[in-house]
Amino acid sequence: MEKQEEERKTLQLEKILDKAVGLGASYADIRYQDYDFELITVENKALKSYSSRRLSGVGIRVAIKGAIGFASTSDLRRSSLERTLGNAVKAAKSIKSEKKPFSATKINETNVKLPIQTNPIDVSPEKKVSITLEANKAAWISDEIKSAITNLGLSSDARLFISSEGANVRVETSLVGLQHQSVAKVNGVMERVPYSESMCAGFEFIQSKDWNSFTADISDLAIEAARSKTPPPGTYPVVVDPEILGVVLHEAFGHASEGDLVFTGESVLHNKLGVQLASESVTIVDEGMIEGGYFYPFDDEGTKKERTVILENGFLKRYIHDRHSALQFLVDSTGNGRAQDFESMPIVRQTNTYLQPRDHKLEELIEDIDFGIYVREKGWTGGQVEPGMGTFTFNVGPSKIIRNGEVAETVREVVIGGSILETLKTVDAVGKDLKIVTNVFGGCGKGGQRASVGIGGPHVRVRKMTVGGR
Repeated sequence: MEKQEEERKTLQLEKILDKAVGLGASYADIRYQDYDFELITVENKALKSYSSRRLSGVGIRVAIKGAIGFASTSDLRRSSLERTLGNAVKAAKSIKSEKKPFSATKINETNVKLPIQTNPIDVSPEKKVSITLEANKAAWISDEIKSAITNLGLSSDARLFISSEGANVRVETSLVGLQHQSVAKVNGVMERVPYSESMCAGFEFIQSKDWNSFTADISDLAIEAARSKTPPPGTYPVVVDPEILGVVLHEAFGHASEGDLVFTGESVLHNKLGVQLASESVTIVDEGMIEGGYFYPFDDEGTKKERTVILENGFLKRYIHDRHSALQFLVDSTGNGRAQDFESMPIVRQTNTYLQPRDHKLEELIEDIDFGIYVREKGWTGGQVEPGMGTFTFNVGPSKIIRNGEVAETVREVVIGGSILETLKTVDAVGKDLKIVTNVFGGCGKGGQRASVGIGGPHVRVRKMTVGGR
């Protein structure tokens, strides 16, 4: 019955595409989406909220004489779809343009589903609440813990893309995770440590983890941090863990590689193709499917998301594109046309951006540093970037001093900052480990839209990075 319903829905949408062509569209596409999201919040051993959201509808995009029109609706009746198409056509005709809107692309017909055992939305609310409550209670490991908040997040996303060119692409995925924050107070000093783990998976991922130990470990780190000093400010050799490396690369470099920002001159990478921008140890990749990352085999324009090498052995090889920015650069789309939902237009976005591993062990990265810092992600609270200038500042988690080639005491309230290109030039050793992570509780923001992404890499050693305390 479900398959028959899908076929009926597709046939209905294909008729709308035919009508779009009949109204003068040289190109038209339709994106249908079903999205479910649940968030459970437990604060200080009590259930605070259980919210759920369901999103379902259609976005229609048309090209008429090079101009793009877009409209969306959550009403799937034929009359509403035709009215939405009319609005998209009207919007396109109101714009004067004779330019070709999109680059050519391979026409795909496929149905891809993330393999899961249990749809997280189908699990009973009682079971989800119980797991979250128990995890929160486990965080209260001593009187020094003053607050503990635990969130369980669950999402299911099904998307269908069809176009007048003949594309028919279905992608289904789910993303689940648990987020926790503990606040400790020791001798009048308070320290907050947030952390989360998510995975593109079914509810089996939630059941497979010991979340009680997870939250207890975060509390333990919060207490340790509250007992610790801030780092001495200065410029040091730094060993960066995979998750902080991923955050810095995504925010300060990845956005700068997005074709639309490059084209408008808003990127530090403008006019730098073929230029060596980093040490030979650095290769940066954007990829749609990789272990630990966000499951993204096709973009929201029906283009397959291939492995895209942006920076190779230090040299800038290419930018990432949707079909529009690809046309501006006279290249092929890299499968990076992404939309937050059916109500939004696709724009250039990263998928899973990471630094490729090399051959060093973590101990080797640390052993020849006389004095430096091992920067760690657990407890990261955000930061600021400027893609046009390539600068960044991040508040990272409780970290470790490196003294005489060994990891020493913990320091708290650590801030790192600098120029991304100068930082990448001083990367002199790259680890062999690789860790990619994603997050059900947030995503990448751009143009008023949010998108789930993956970030990461191996441990790396940076010879010069500015470090301070908040």
